[in-house]
Amino acid sequence: MGTEKSKSDLLPGTLDMLVLKTLTRGHFHGYAIAQLIQQLSDDLLRVEEGSLYPALQRLELNGWIEGEWGTSANNRRARFYKLTPDGRKHLTEESARYRQVTGAVARIMGFA
Repeated sequence: MGTEKSKSDLLPGTLDMLVLKTLTRGHFHGYAIAQLIQQLSDDLLRVEEGSLYPALQRLELNGWIEGEWGTSANNRRARFYKLTPDGRKHLTEESARYRQVTGAVARIMGFA
């Protein structure tokens, strides 16, 4: 009857930051973004389609990423995303804010 959280719960706003950071590595379609986040986190973070695609739409509407239709490695039509200059600036700001918050939590928990 517990309300145990899944291991992939993220702080609010973290998914957007992770997607932007992933796109600093190149142009990727949604599935590849999710796979890269999972791989780089040693399978600790799993991004579900129901979270990823709304995040990609939100990031595109904000002008932080641009999407373009193309063909994936398995010859399927897919939307590929790239980081915009505004997205790079936003990532820098969010990264600084994230460092502050995680540092504060670490101090409270006695980790720092």
